[in-house]
Amino acid sequence: MLFGALRVPLDGLAVFVALLLSYRLRQANIDLVPGVQLLEPAQTLPDITIFLREFVVPGIGLFMIIAAFLKLYAFRATASAWAEIGRILLAAAVWIVGVMSWYFLLRRQLFYSRILLAHSTLFIILFVGLLRASLTLIHRSFLHFGWGRRCVVSIGRIPLPRDAQDTLQHDVRYRYLGHANGLGEVRALGRDADIDLLLQTDPHPRDDETLALIEHCRSQHIGYAFLPPVLADAPHQLRVDRLGLLPLLTFRPTPLDGWGRVVKRLFDVAAASILIVMLMPLMLTLGMLVILCSGFPVFYLSERIGSHGKDRLRLWKFRSMVRDADRRKEDLARCNHRRDGPLFKVRHDPRITGIGRILRRWSLDELPQLLNVLRGDLSLVGPRPHLPAEVSSYTPFQRRVFAVKPGITGLAQISGRSDLSFDEEVRLDLQYVEEWSPFLDLWILWRTVFVVLGKRGAD
Repeated sequence: MLFGALRVPLDGLAVFVALLLSYRLRQANIDLVPGVQLLEPAQTLPDITIFLREFVVPGIGLFMIIAAFLKLYAFRATASAWAEIGRILLAAAVWIVGVMSWYFLLRRQLFYSRILLAHSTLFIILFVGLLRASLTLIHRSFLHFGWGRRCVVSIGRIPLPRDAQDTLQHDVRYRYLGHANGLGEVRALGRDADIDLLLQTDPHPRDDETLALIEHCRSQHIGYAFLPPVLADAPHQLRVDRLGLLPLLTFRPTPLDGWGRVVKRLFDVAAASILIVMLMPLMLTLGMLVILCSGFPVFYLSERIGSHGKDRLRLWKFRSMVRDADRRKEDLARCNHRRDGPLFKVRHDPRITGIGRILRRWSLDELPQLLNVLRGDLSLVGPRPHLPAEVSSYTPFQRRVFAVKPGITGLAQISGRSDLSFDEEVRLDLQYVEEWSPFLDLWILWRTVFVVLGKRGAD
């Protein structure tokens, strides 16, 4: 709790230093570019006392209010470091929008200096991030010495799942006291240590033991939690809503439901449009090479299954096989080296043309799929597009991948491509479906460049 509370004054200090440093830099006409002087002498800067009273103090208050709304002052941090960095960036972005709106729309006057405002935003991100990182390191040091750990006891007739037990035993934030079969064992453990959290593995609303356990936690000021027995395998998508005054535990198959889908679609359209314009000369050249080496048609239209497992898509690819490749597929069934699932892959496939091997080696045959992205059939990043013949033999568990649009590249593609077993591919696709974020998409696109340049899994 102490380290959570310390974030409030530290954020205030960080914003104060950021704004004051930005003022001094503008006053000295320093651009942060060594040896280069781009700015004219400051003409509109107010006196330091006016700056502190009219901008610094309100600016600190505004940032801290925004940070509070973004849950950056939770006493017990459960979010990852990357999630906290993302919230700091978002808080700084909302802060600068708020400042500009106040001056331009409400006061209807220009801000003192645009470069001062830009420096302020940059320094706020830097100083808030550094102070929070330092506080986290100090907090971790205390935890390693056993100070501030949460003492946890699990209870129930069902054993604690292995993943949960490993987390409680190895996460420095917890001290796992063990598993109890009944309330009597909990009381015995409580005599040797102050229990902070009681974790039940088999809750039931009409079970007398469950009700007695909750009452014990209330009377002894102990936190109570339970593992949801139905949705325990989907922890990332559980959230608490309200049905009137009653709490409601809800499940979403993917974060892409709602605004996530809108953000992803806007990014797909913008990125695909830019890539098509940039790569059009290369695509025209490749089309001519296909014609010269193997004749028409230039493109191969492959039928795939889209999102929700219902839509049928026709994906565009540069033709890399002979014209009758589909008819010869049955003759090569015995050569299929993918025996672990419904996928069909043949090493050194004789149907592939000379130019086709080059296209496949560098994944150039998939460039026309950027048109599918513009149409909305595909996303730049997503699970692998699935053939109808494959989907017919998928299990209900494997059909979870249809919660989102398929993609040109994805988590499975950058993790081994054809070297992965079918089960590993499904696991990675499901991880993407359940843990999607814009930063994950950007990271996958970045990694795709290096995977394409290498040879691993190119089939």
